[in-house]
This record gives sequence, C-alpha cells and structure tokens, in this order.
Amino acid sequence: MNADDMHRTVQTLTDRAEITDLMDRYLRSLDDGVFDEEWARTFHTEDVTADMPIGTVHGRDALLDHVSRGMAMFDRTVHLSTNAVIEIDGDRATVRSAQLSTHVLADGSESVFISAGHADNELLRTANGWRISASALRVVWTQGTPPRLPDVAAAG
Repeated sequence: MNADDMHRTVQTLTDRAEITDLMDRYLRSLDDGVFDEEWARTFHTEDVTADMPIGTVHGRDALLDHVSRGMAMFDRTVHLSTNAVIEIDGDRATVRSAQLSTHVLADGSESVFISAGHADNELLRTANGWRISASALRVVWTQGTPPRLPDVAAAG
C-alpha cells in the first residue's frame, strides 16, 4: 500500500466514523427531546428534505417545527438503528439502516406505539462536518395505536 492509498483508506475510515457518530447522535437526540436551532444546525443542511410517515418537509426551519410538533405527541421514546450500510463518494454519502422506534404516548394513557422500518439518508460534507441533506423513513410494520396526527400533518 502506497502513501496515497493509505491516505484514502484513513480518510474513508474517518468519514465512516464521523457519519456513524452523526447518525447515532441524531437518533439519541430524538429521545432527549431538545429541539432548537442548534439541534437543527448540528444534524441538517439548511435545505434538508425529510420524508417521514407524518409528512414531507423542506428546509431546516420547517423540519425543526415538524419534528418538535411530532415528538410532542410522545412522553418518552427509544429509537434504535442497526445494519447501517454507508456509501461514501467524495463529499457525499448515503446511509441506509433498519430502525426500531418505541414511543409512549403523551396522552396520559401510557399506551405504547412501536414502528419498524428503513431509513435512507443522504449526507453532505460541510465546513462543519457531515450533515443530513435528505432523509426518508419507510415504515414496514407497526404495533399499537399511533397518536392522532391532524395538527402535525397540517403544520408540515
């Protein structure tokens, strides 16, 4: 292995570690429940597009509002991700992973809603590190009764 090959290998491994960390911290942040402008800037590009089960939004500000309203329907959550496949092409990357999300409804019932599916994310390398530029969550199955969505869907 020559010096150029070694540099490319180290860069690829560094990129993979940074991307994995970003995605893990993003899911953990959903459970922490603090959604503000810093949260949005930490994880997303300004022109992010997100296609979620409760609607599609364009732009970081719209996503922040959408996620804040959507997560307010839950008292507590646990989001898990596994089997991530990361593809890197220069300053762009894609991440596909399986997701399992458990939600306790905030309606006082202690009802649990579980969803499982696949997340497809596109990332861009920015001056501040990797950021999510597009995401799509495809639900494969659910268990339990989901919360009512009219207010959230109307806002998206």
